[in-house]
Amino acid sequence: MTFHRARSEEQREIRRRAILDTAAAMLDEMPVADVSLNELSRRVGLAKSNVLRYFDSREGVLLELMNSVVQDWLAELTVDLASEVDAGLPLEVRAEQLSAVLARSLAGNRVLCDLVGAQGGVLERNVTVEAVLRHKRVALTRLTATADLLRRYLPELGAAAETFCFQAMVLAGALAPYSSPPPGVRAAYEAEPALAVLHLELHDSLQLAITTMLLGALPRG
Repeated sequence: MTFHRARSEEQREIRRRAILDTAAAMLDEMPVADVSLNELSRRVGLAKSNVLRYFDSREGVLLELMNSVVQDWLAELTVDLASEVDAGLPLEVRAEQLSAVLARSLAGNRVLCDLVGAQGGVLERNVTVEAVLRHKRVALTRLTATADLLRRYLPELGAAAETFCFQAMVLAGALAPYSSPPPGVRAAYEAEPALAVLHLELHDSLQLAITTMLLGALPRG
């Protein structure tokens, strides 16, 4: 794909969308750490300097992409919760159902987990204050929407819902790398099977952690 100079706001938006779509396609092939500005520029058909006209850095591209990934995930989670959590059941049963849906949803979205895992230590390190403000404002809106969604099924969470949602996302990002070790680590597990206890299966470990955290956030008695 080759672009001519963008002269209108519509053309600029098309180019921004192409950059984001290309970055999303790259994340289907590789982890966040392997997404380079050079390769992104090559794939989208722009000089690196032109990509930087629209985003201040590679990290800026990925932060903005993260906002849309979370939005898509939230739409899917809304459907899954509606079909799999019975709001009429006792608290403990609803909590177990919600934990199962949330863990499966997060574990099934590896791009989201990878972006969340990289956010604090990588993606927020090479961006302007303006880019961070834009991202954080959207992130806060998404967090509030997720908390409101969970409160439909667990109103008992109350004001703790936002904290629980944030921690569940961070937990998913932190656990994900342990479920996809690099080849050298896999070889070590195969050579010494006793070490494989350190190889976490993301869905199971995430569901256990989310259930424990959720039950701890619910009111006692």
